[in-house]
Amino acid sequence: MLKNKTIGSMFIVAGTTIGAGMLALPIASAGLGFTTAFVLLVASWLLMTYTALLMLELHQFAPRDATLNTLAKLWLGKKGQYVANFSMVFLFYALCAAYIAGGGSQLQLRINTALNLNIAPQMASVILACVIAFVITLGTSKVDVLNRVLFSIKIVVLASLFYMLTPYVHTTHLLEMPLQNGLILAALPVVFTSFGFHGSIPSIVKYVGLEIKSLRKVMIAGATLPLVIYIFWQLISQGIMSQHALINSDGLSGFINSVSQIAHTPMVKTAIMLFADLALATSFLGVSLGLFDFFADTFKQNDNKLGRVKTALITFIPPLGFALFYPQGFIMALGYAAIALVVLAVFLPVFMVYQQRQSATKPGYSVKGGSIGLGIALLCGVTIIASQCLQMLGVIPSIG
Repeated sequence: MLKNKTIGSMFIVAGTTIGAGMLALPIASAGLGFTTAFVLLVASWLLMTYTALLMLELHQFAPRDATLNTLAKLWLGKKGQYVANFSMVFLFYALCAAYIAGGGSQLQLRINTALNLNIAPQMASVILACVIAFVITLGTSKVDVLNRVLFSIKIVVLASLFYMLTPYVHTTHLLEMPLQNGLILAALPVVFTSFGFHGSIPSIVKYVGLEIKSLRKVMIAGATLPLVIYIFWQLISQGIMSQHALINSDGLSGFINSVSQIAHTPMVKTAIMLFADLALATSFLGVSLGLFDFFADTFKQNDNKLGRVKTALITFIPPLGFALFYPQGFIMALGYAAIALVVLAVFLPVFMVYQQRQSATKPGYSVKGGSIGLGIALLCGVTIIASQCLQMLGVIPSIG
């Protein structure tokens, strides 16, 4: 049973991480060249895997069902708890609203085409939100089962896509260097956010139990699978098109059309769109599961049918409302996603682990690196936030 939960949890981590935003990675890193993009991907993976393990170090000294709300209160007090709660709600509501709005548009197109109907995108958004809310309310085990199915199909689609595009990869494109030095710094927030899964860690701990050895496997393997897929995706997307062609591909739709034309088959476009649908679904499941358990802990809801329905309403009604009536607000908020994620996935784990180690009264699992590791993670977080701010001020190029 534990092994089964461990494998399922790996898929939840990987499914949450590999979202539809993966399709935009080649465009966001177009001016970097493959080698530089590879280095940034590995560095981001190291940072996010390290801070995920820091979260496990904290969880072993907390109740099994503790979320970021409880962890922050234990080690950072009320002020830390307020910062953690604001970061979590801000980021995850923004993500959920974006998934509902974007997924609603995709679902509307699929329903209208398949059933020859003419439903509005708002109706499709409501349907999508209700379906995801229903699955989340059933519990993590049901999310695990559905996520495994969707993730397995997603891997098959990706493998097919890689098979169709590999013959068109040119080594000369992969050897191209960054067009501007500023683009390396500008790409940091985009690449960093492509490894965001930390909000679902408390849900996984609650599901698997405080088995540190198993949880370490979940975090490391769950984060490594996206890294491998991202590298292959960069290898193919940047290998079949030159940097200038990628930069001038006129956004994601233009990129997809260019790739389809190079491969001389419309099947590529179909595979990419199917992957986008599956990636959005698995990411939405992981994000909403983390937010659901966060609210259940924050508002001390009972883990029965009525309590879970109440938590689902708190989790899904606000982002659904904003997605339907004021989508611009949360779409704009996504521009600050990197900053919120740095606070959530880097600053909070580092500061909480530092406090925990200072007040440790009993031995337990400790992530290697000591204070130097914590300091390097902190410096990386500051660099990412500085990069995002410099882009907003127009000091360095804005990409992604």
